[in-house]
Amino acid sequence: MTVVRRRSVLAGTAAALFAAPAIVKAEGEWPRGPLKIIVPFPPGGSADPVARILQAKLIELTGWNIVVENKPGGTGVVGAAVVAKSPPDGQTWMLTFDSHILNPAFASNLPYKDSELSNVMQVGRTPQVVVAHPDRPYKTFAEAVADAKKRPGKVSMGVLGTSQALVLMTLLKRENDVDLNLIPYKGGGPLNQDILGGVTDVAIGSLTSLSPHIRANKVRAIGVTSDKRTPALPDTPTLLEQGLKTYPSYSWWGIYAPTGTPRPIVDRMHAELVKAAHAPDVTKKFVEQFNMEILTTSPEDFAAYQKSEQDRWFKVIKDNDIKGD
Repeated sequence: MTVVRRRSVLAGTAAALFAAPAIVKAEGEWPRGPLKIIVPFPPGGSADPVARILQAKLIELTGWNIVVENKPGGTGVVGAAVVAKSPPDGQTWMLTFDSHILNPAFASNLPYKDSELSNVMQVGRTPQVVVAHPDRPYKTFAEAVADAKKRPGKVSMGVLGTSQALVLMTLLKRENDVDLNLIPYKGGGPLNQDILGGVTDVAIGSLTSLSPHIRANKVRAIGVTSDKRTPALPDTPTLLEQGLKTYPSYSWWGIYAPTGTPRPIVDRMHAELVKAAHAPDVTKKFVEQFNMEILTTSPEDFAAYQKSEQDRWFKVIKDNDIKGD
């Protein structure tokens, strides 16, 4: 990472010398009026409250005028397009969810290019959790997989459509030679409703969404998708621990800006976001409400993580002809 940065600096020295006055001038005048944080999902879920918690702390720390705007539609596509096409002046930012990086693989006609959005920070992450209805006999996900091998197509599993969970479970089916009956849902509400009602045998969703139902004993946690056990569910083994062939997988929240936003502005916003996310009251909310592992990664680390995830999951989507609908 250090070598890349040094090469970038050396390669861009001449251009930077000519561009520096304009960038410094832009940063000096920034922010110009209200800053917008676009959330490409409706209120509810987790992206909206994460954005509003950060918004409140940023206002407290900086005195900036910051508004959160919800621009839902198309699994985050509508709001992402708004940000991608916004002027790269540091006035518009986006806080989104992990499904964002899969949209280019699911839709070939996106109204924006991936390259029009730049990584700013991965705020944090949480494992996905597999749960079973209490009436089902499964104590681990490995037991559900074993049952599905005995009864191909008979064990039903709720997953969000156009999601990392769908891709992960498709991969798991193939790698473990098991015929789970994946039922795609358009939203977490209907998915949760059906697992709570016993319509599906098992389901996978974010720990944030399913934790209240686990605590209320309305569903049973039978596996987490992380590389190690989560403190929120210390007695629940990972899928890898259970001997299943899979990759670690997380739900996460990330911040983007229109490509071309001056780096000094990105760096200033990043620094303030780090302060906000690690403020004790914000950390407490993130951990208690979202079971979040707070990361606050650099733009470079976030971009590298996105590339590695897209390389992995795009291949699974293509190889298995997974559709977004």
